[in-house]
Amino acid sequence: MDVSFGEVVLSTLWFMLVFAWIWLMVSIITDLFRDPTVSGWGKAAWTVFLIVLPWIGALTYLIARGRSMNERAVQRAQQHEAQFRQYVREAAAETPTTPRVASSADELAKLADLRQRGVLTDREYERAKASLLGSNGAAARQTA
Repeated sequence: MDVSFGEVVLSTLWFMLVFAWIWLMVSIITDLFRDPTVSGWGKAAWTVFLIVLPWIGALTYLIARGRSMNERAVQRAQQHEAQFRQYVREAAAETPTTPRVASSADELAKLADLRQRGVLTDREYERAKASLLGSNGAAARQTA
């Protein structure tokens, strides 16, 4: 079987054309069915138009709805990114190996709760508070 270089190029061109058409049809139909603003009848009409006159239908769709198609794709990508970032934040917060750094306010609240429940005396509370705030007990000596 003798195949010339021109036939190989032409076959490659046709293959690329068919591949591009399939990719375009999948992209258009996916966008069409994900768009909540188009009614069911509108989706059916576009689908029939794309099946009956594929290239004209695809070009018409791209001309009529190409800009909004891109906007929906960008919006969908941003939503996916936001969901991924939220998932990462939640997953990072749930890991038991991640130490939680307690703030001074958290520690003071715990100390106040212990004093209120009677676990700590006023003197112990003041001493712990002073050491927590870094005053080396100076405030505890002044109040005692």
